[in-house]
Amino acid sequence: MVQSSPSPKPVAHFAEKRSFIVLIAALATLGPFSMDTFLPSLPALQEQLGATQVQAQQALSFYLLGFGLMSLWHGAISDAVGRRPVILVALAVYAAAALVCTLAPTIEVLIAARLVQGLFGGAGAIVSRAIVRDCFEGPQAQRLMSSVMLIFAIAPGVAPIIGGYLHEWAGWRSVFGFMVAGAVLLWIWTWRALPETHPPAQRSALDARRMARDYRMVFSRIEFQLLAATIAFNFSTFFVYIMASPAFIMQHLGLTATDFGWFFVPVVVGMVIGSTISGRMAGRVSRRRAANYGFVLMAAGMTINLGLQWLLVPSLAPGGTLTFTSIAPLVLSAVGQSMITPSAQLLMMDMFPKNRGMVSSAQGFTQVMLSTLVAGIIAPLVSGTALQLAITTAAFCAAGTCVWLIYLKRGHSQV
Repeated sequence: MVQSSPSPKPVAHFAEKRSFIVLIAALATLGPFSMDTFLPSLPALQEQLGATQVQAQQALSFYLLGFGLMSLWHGAISDAVGRRPVILVALAVYAAAALVCTLAPTIEVLIAARLVQGLFGGAGAIVSRAIVRDCFEGPQAQRLMSSVMLIFAIAPGVAPIIGGYLHEWAGWRSVFGFMVAGAVLLWIWTWRALPETHPPAQRSALDARRMARDYRMVFSRIEFQLLAATIAFNFSTFFVYIMASPAFIMQHLGLTATDFGWFFVPVVVGMVIGSTISGRMAGRVSRRRAANYGFVLMAAGMTINLGLQWLLVPSLAPGGTLTFTSIAPLVLSAVGQSMITPSAQLLMMDMFPKNRGMVSSAQGFTQVMLSTLVAGIIAPLVSGTALQLAITTAAFCAAGTCVWLIYLKRGHSQV
C-alpha cells in the first residue's frame, strides 16, 4: 500500500514547485531535529524515570548510534526499490517508536525506543539528498542542496528551543508527542505529494554482495574520505556546542531552560546567510572557491572565539555582554560552515552518479558516527568551561580545513 502513489505526477514539473522544496526540507529536518529536542527536559526526565545521568544521556547516544548504522542502508535500499517506499516505511516506524517514547514507563524502554527512532529517523535526511540529485543538475542542484544542507545543519539547533517551550508548557512527554504528530503529518504529505524520482530503469538490484562491493568502492576512494571528513569535522564544530548546550547556556551564560534561543537563533541566522550566499554563488563561482571563502570565515570566527574566551570572557559577569561575546564569533563561523557543505556534498555524489543514494548514506554514516563520539564522549568531557568548548571547536575547524587542503592538493583545485 505504501508504495502506491495516489496520482502519478511528472517529476520535472513537480520539482520546480515551491511545495517540493518545502517537502524535501521537511524530510531532511525530521532526523536531525529529533536528536536533541529533549535536551532541556533531561533533568526532569531523569528524575521522573528514576534514571542516572548516564542513562538519560544514552537516550541521545543510542538514537545517534541507530541513526548512523541505518544511514548505510537507507540510500542503498532507495537505489534498489525507489525513494518513496523507503521514506514512507521509515516515517511509519519512526512515528510508532516516538509513541513508545511518549508512553515509556522506564528509562530502559525509552532508550530502546530511541534506538528504533534513530534507525528509521534518518531516512528522510539521506534519501532527500538523492532526490535532489535525481531531479537537478549543475547550479540548480547546488542551490537546492544548499537549502537541504542548511536544514540538516540548523535542525539540531532549533530543536532544543522548541523542546524547551514544550517542556515548560506540558512536560517532557509532550516533546515526544510532538514528534509523533510531526511524523504522521509528514507521512500523509509524502504519500499524497511526493512522486517517485528514481524510476525502475535506473535502479540497481538489492544484493548484499554487490552492496558490500559498492560500499568498499566508495569508502576506499580517498577523495570521498577527504570530503566526508571535511563535512563531518565542520559539522562537529557546532555539534559540540549543541550537545553541551545545557551547560553552556544555563551554567556558563547564566540563562534558563527557555533561553536556548539566545544561542541557537543567531547561529541559525548565520547558517541561513551562508546558505543564501552559497546559492547565489552557484554557477558564478567555482565550488572550490566558494568552499575556500567558507573556510576563511569559519576559521576567523573560531579564532576570534578562542581569543575572547581566553582573554575577555573570564572577567565578564552573566548578562548581555557575556552572551554577545560568547555567541557572536560562532555566528561568523556558521556563515562559513554553510558555504562549505553543499559544494562538498555535490562533489561526492558526482563521483558515483549511479549510486547517489549509497554515497549519501556513506557520507551520512561518517558524519553521524563522529557526532555519536562527540555526543557520548567529547562533549561531556569539554563542557566544564566555555574555554574548553572553544578549544575543541577550533580543533575540529582546523581538522576540517586540513583535510580540505589535502583534497585540493590531490588535483581537485579547479572544481
